[in-house]
Amino acid sequence: MEIGIDSFASAMYGTNTLSSVDAMEQLLNRIVHADEVGLDVFGIGEHHRKEFLDSATAVILSAAAARTKRIRLTSAVTVLSASDPVRVFQQFATLDLISKGRAEMVVGRGSSVEAYPLFGFNLDDYDALFREKLDLLLQIRDNEFINWSGKFRAPIPHLPVYPRPAQEKMPVWLGVGGTPASFARAGTLGLPLMVAIIGGNTSRFRSLIDLYREAGAKAGFRPEQLKVGLHSPGYVADSSERAVNEYYPGYEELWTKLGRERGWPPVTRAQFNHLIGPQGALLVGSAEQVAEKLVRHSESLGGIDRFTFQMDNAGLTHEQLMRSIELIGEKLIPLVNRHTL
Repeated sequence: MEIGIDSFASAMYGTNTLSSVDAMEQLLNRIVHADEVGLDVFGIGEHHRKEFLDSATAVILSAAAARTKRIRLTSAVTVLSASDPVRVFQQFATLDLISKGRAEMVVGRGSSVEAYPLFGFNLDDYDALFREKLDLLLQIRDNEFINWSGKFRAPIPHLPVYPRPAQEKMPVWLGVGGTPASFARAGTLGLPLMVAIIGGNTSRFRSLIDLYREAGAKAGFRPEQLKVGLHSPGYVADSSERAVNEYYPGYEELWTKLGRERGWPPVTRAQFNHLIGPQGALLVGSAEQVAEKLVRHSESLGGIDRFTFQMDNAGLTHEQLMRSIELIGEKLIPLVNRHTL
């Protein structure tokens, strides 16, 4: 199982708001540290909000590529519906050249929708935009010259798209939430699947992942081509008690704020305790505890190929995050590999 981290490039740590310059430098230092201690992948999201610095994902990843050696670098996710697939491909192909073949993309429709009005798109076209743009992106990835026409973008009459990446076929993962049609679409296209599970019991996604695998098999793809990844909030500390005490205050503040925006009830400690329990989505605890839970999640879902922690928007300090990355690389990954290799 590959294990890594996804970040939204938050500038909100601890009790103080960092300057954007300091927050970006700390983020790059964490990516370098993740590379040094053996994490497999680091992802940067895409938002267009004051509290996050990730609106230009490929720029951040390119800066990280110049300072790292082996870690794979990906979006998490690219809001493809509100982007031009030509420009997205060019940016990530350039990242692939800078990183010498370590670039990937996770593309999706986006759970935060501020990009749509910002770039002049109608939310009523939410899924239609994504279907069309995903088709164009995959055609560009697989072909140097493109003949294409659609509803939301000017046609491309047998034109080349450059640069081409270092990898023969740069990985494109499909990021999904809980919509069955999205799981089936990923399987039909033979794309690796990245499932964002931020609440409830992780095992409830088994039927949707089975749907993905069934759709992929029906479309003629082999099981090893149908990779499954999970993205969930989490945090690893030196002890389970310390992890919970450090993580909960920021988690409660963040998700209660999001709840006010989206109509959810405030977070309670009882809910949090369930989520960090054996079946809950949050992976918060010691390296040993989180490793056991990851293996359990993998078994309940029929096997997972990648897991990424989201942990830098819960009020944790840079020092706490650096220590957590160290524990993931030096303790958690060997423990998980011992059970899954």
